[in-house]
Amino acid sequence: MKSYVQVYTGDGKGKTTAAIGLAIRAVGAGLKVFIGQFVKNMYYNELKPLQKFYPNIVVKQYGRSCFIYNDPVEEDIQAARKGFEEIERVIKSEEYDIVILDEANIAMHYKLIPVEDFIRLIDERPEGVELVFTGRRAPVRLLEKADLITEMKEVRHYYSQGIEAREGIEK
Repeated sequence: MKSYVQVYTGDGKGKTTAAIGLAIRAVGAGLKVFIGQFVKNMYYNELKPLQKFYPNIVVKQYGRSCFIYNDPVEEDIQAARKGFEEIERVIKSEEYDIVILDEANIAMHYKLIPVEDFIRLIDERPEGVELVFTGRRAPVRLLEKADLITEMKEVRHYYSQGIEAREGIEK
Protein backbone atom coordinates (compact mmCIF):
# COMPACT_ATOMS: atom_id res chain seq x y z
CA MET A 1 0.00 0.00 0.00
CA LYS A 2 1.32 3.47 -0.87
CA SER A 3 2.07 5.57 2.17
CA TYR A 4 1.54 9.29 2.69
CA VAL A 5 2.54 12.11 5.01
CA GLN A 6 -0.24 13.55 7.15
CA VAL A 7 -0.11 16.70 9.28
CA TYR A 8 -2.63 17.63 11.99
CA THR A 9 -1.96 21.18 13.12
CA GLY A 10 -3.68 24.39 14.22
CA ASP A 11 -4.70 26.06 17.46
CA GLY A 12 -7.82 23.97 17.97
CA LYS A 13 -8.28 20.93 20.17
CA GLY A 14 -8.08 17.40 18.79
CA LYS A 15 -4.79 16.87 16.95
CA THR A 16 -3.45 14.05 19.13
CA THR A 17 -6.96 12.66 19.53
CA ALA A 18 -7.36 12.45 15.75
CA ALA A 19 -4.01 10.66 15.42
CA ILE A 20 -5.00 8.17 18.13
CA GLY A 21 -8.28 7.55 16.34
CA LEU A 22 -6.32 6.81 13.18
CA ALA A 23 -4.10 4.40 15.15
CA ILE A 24 -7.11 2.47 16.46
CA ARG A 25 -8.66 2.28 12.98
CA ALA A 26 -5.33 1.03 11.60
CA VAL A 27 -5.07 -1.73 14.20
CA GLY A 28 -8.62 -2.77 13.31
CA ALA A 29 -7.36 -3.27 9.75
CA GLY A 30 -4.40 -5.36 10.88
CA LEU A 31 -1.74 -2.63 10.75
CA LYS A 32 0.89 -1.84 13.38
CA VAL A 33 1.39 1.65 14.79
CA PHE A 34 4.22 3.37 16.66
CA ILE A 35 3.43 6.61 18.49
CA GLY A 36 6.38 8.75 19.53
CA GLN A 37 5.36 11.68 21.72
CA PHE A 38 7.77 14.60 21.79
CA VAL A 39 7.84 17.06 24.73
CA LYS A 40 5.55 14.79 26.76
CA ASN A 41 6.48 12.81 29.84
CA MET A 42 3.22 12.41 31.70
CA TYR A 43 0.61 9.72 31.87
CA TYR A 44 -2.39 10.91 29.87
CA ASN A 45 -5.73 9.09 30.04
CA GLU A 46 -5.62 8.24 26.34
CA LEU A 47 -2.57 6.07 27.00
CA LYS A 48 -4.45 3.62 29.24
CA PRO A 49 -6.70 2.10 26.55
CA LEU A 50 -3.84 2.09 24.04
CA GLN A 51 -1.99 -0.36 26.30
CA LYS A 52 -4.67 -2.92 25.44
CA PHE A 53 -3.56 -2.79 21.80
CA TYR A 54 0.09 -3.61 22.60
CA PRO A 55 2.12 -4.78 20.66
CA ASN A 56 0.08 -3.51 17.70
CA ILE A 57 0.25 0.03 19.08
CA VAL A 58 3.43 1.06 20.88
CA VAL A 59 3.69 4.46 22.59
CA LYS A 60 6.92 6.07 23.78
CA GLN A 61 7.43 9.52 25.24
CA TYR A 62 10.43 11.74 24.61
CA GLY A 63 10.18 14.66 26.95
CA ARG A 64 11.03 15.68 30.49
CA SER A 65 8.25 17.99 31.55
CA CYS A 66 6.12 20.71 30.05
CA PHE A 67 8.40 23.61 29.12
CA ILE A 68 5.91 25.30 26.81
CA TYR A 69 5.66 28.32 29.14
CA ASN A 70 9.45 28.56 29.49
CA ASP A 71 12.35 28.12 27.12
CA PRO A 72 13.54 24.55 26.64
CA VAL A 73 16.80 23.62 28.34
CA GLU A 74 19.56 21.27 27.18
CA GLU A 75 17.84 18.27 28.83
CA ASP A 76 14.71 18.94 26.74
CA ILE A 77 16.81 19.00 23.59
CA GLN A 78 18.55 15.75 24.56
CA ALA A 79 15.23 13.99 25.31
CA ALA A 80 13.82 15.06 21.94
CA ARG A 81 17.03 14.07 20.13
CA LYS A 82 16.96 10.62 21.75
CA GLY A 83 13.36 10.24 20.62
CA PHE A 84 14.15 11.34 17.10
CA GLU A 85 16.97 8.80 16.83
CA GLU A 86 14.72 5.99 18.09
CA ILE A 87 11.91 6.98 15.73
CA GLU A 88 14.38 7.06 12.85
CA ARG A 89 15.34 3.44 13.65
CA VAL A 90 11.67 2.47 13.98
CA ILE A 91 10.85 3.93 10.57
CA LYS A 92 13.81 2.23 8.88
CA SER A 93 12.94 -1.11 10.51
CA GLU A 94 9.59 -1.19 8.65
CA GLU A 95 8.12 -3.02 11.65
CA TYR A 96 5.29 -0.47 11.83
CA ASP A 97 2.94 0.60 9.06
CA ILE A 98 2.18 3.97 10.62
CA VAL A 99 4.48 6.15 12.71
CA ILE A 100 2.81 9.02 14.56
CA LEU A 101 5.17 11.83 15.52
CA ASP A 102 3.02 13.46 18.19
CA GLU A 103 3.99 17.07 18.95
CA ALA A 104 6.82 16.90 16.41
CA ASN A 105 5.62 20.28 15.13
CA ILE A 106 6.23 21.75 18.59
CA ALA A 107 9.65 20.07 18.74
CA MET A 108 10.53 21.80 15.48
CA HIS A 109 9.02 25.13 16.53
CA TYR A 110 11.11 25.21 19.71
CA LYS A 111 14.17 24.07 17.74
CA LEU A 112 14.59 20.87 19.74
CA ILE A 113 15.14 19.11 16.42
CA PRO A 114 15.84 20.89 13.11
CA VAL A 115 13.09 20.85 10.49
CA GLU A 116 15.67 19.50 8.02
CA ASP A 117 16.00 16.30 10.08
CA PHE A 118 12.27 15.61 9.80
CA ILE A 119 12.30 16.43 6.08
CA ARG A 120 15.12 13.90 5.64
CA LEU A 121 13.01 11.33 7.55
CA ILE A 122 10.17 11.91 5.12
CA ASP A 123 12.41 11.65 2.08
CA GLU A 124 14.21 8.52 3.26
CA ARG A 125 11.28 6.59 4.73
CA PRO A 126 10.50 3.17 3.26
CA GLU A 127 7.66 3.12 0.72
CA GLY A 128 5.13 1.45 3.04
CA VAL A 129 5.53 3.62 6.16
CA GLU A 130 2.88 6.31 6.68
CA LEU A 131 3.97 9.30 8.77
CA VAL A 132 1.60 11.44 10.85
CA PHE A 133 2.83 14.71 12.37
CA THR A 134 0.83 16.49 15.07
CA GLY A 135 1.14 19.74 16.96
CA ARG A 136 0.57 23.44 16.63
CA ARG A 137 2.76 25.61 14.45
CA ALA A 138 3.66 23.13 11.73
CA PRO A 139 6.57 24.60 9.79
CA VAL A 140 6.00 25.62 6.17
CA ARG A 141 8.65 23.17 4.90
CA LEU A 142 6.78 20.27 6.53
CA LEU A 143 3.46 21.46 5.08
CA GLU A 144 5.05 21.55 1.62
CA LYS A 145 5.97 17.84 1.98
CA ALA A 146 2.58 16.75 3.35
CA ASP A 147 -0.01 14.86 1.32
CA LEU A 148 -2.81 15.58 3.81
CA ILE A 149 -3.08 18.63 6.07
CA THR A 150 -5.82 19.05 8.63
CA GLU A 151 -5.94 22.32 10.51
CA MET A 152 -7.82 22.29 13.79
CA LYS A 153 -9.31 25.75 14.32
CA GLU A 154 -10.56 26.94 17.66
CA VAL A 155 -13.84 28.75 17.19
CA ARG A 156 -14.90 28.74 20.85
CA HIS A 157 -13.47 27.05 23.90
CA TYR A 158 -14.69 27.07 27.49
CA TYR A 159 -11.07 27.49 28.70
CA SER A 160 -11.54 31.20 27.98
CA GLN A 161 -14.28 31.19 30.65
CA GLY A 162 -11.86 29.75 33.20
CA ILE A 163 -12.98 26.12 32.90
CA GLU A 164 -10.15 23.80 33.85
CA ALA A 165 -9.26 20.64 31.88
CA ARG A 166 -11.73 17.89 32.81
CA GLU A 167 -10.75 14.31 33.57
CA GLY A 168 -11.53 12.07 30.61
CA ILE A 169 -12.40 14.97 28.30
CA GLU A 170 -9.29 17.16 28.01
CA LYS A 171 -6.91 15.15 30.18
